[in-house]
Amino acid sequence: MQVIGNASDELRETLERYLALRQEIDDRTRPWSDLVEYFTDDVVFIDPAWGRVEGLAGVREFLVDSMTGIEEWTFPVDRVWVDGDEVGIKYRQVLPGGFEQSGYTTLLYAGGGKFRYEEDVLNMAHVMEDLAASGWQPPEGMKFPPRQPNWDFSRPS
Repeated sequence: MQVIGNASDELRETLERYLALRQEIDDRTRPWSDLVEYFTDDVVFIDPAWGRVEGLAGVREFLVDSMTGIEEWTFPVDRVWVDGDEVGIKYRQVLPGGFEQSGYTTLLYAGGGKFRYEEDVLNMAHVMEDLAASGWQPPEGMKFPPRQPNWDFSRPS
């Protein structure tokens, strides 16, 4: 995947490893929770359905809870760009049956191969329409987002 923009060698190498891990997750050879390898202990993660999650343990739990039950979905990356310590990733969320939505991730690089912030953005109305049209049903025991997520998307200082 070509990285567009001015990235330091360290950030470029981190992104290559991070994107390779995302591919392994899509290939179902690694779990989503392995992404915590790329986050600082005090990471802030913003999800479009689950809201704000803070800290490495919280993000690990969130990744297990939020991605269990959707193992057949994939999240191919289309483009990556960098501006200083800020990374933008354009991806697609692909459901079985070919239904897909456009998504964006913003990452803030902390150095040392770690990110301190991730914010994912999806058009949730589109997601819900596609879920209904596809006939997808959540498997038994699947966890759902909190009823009142914390929508604070502020970046850590």
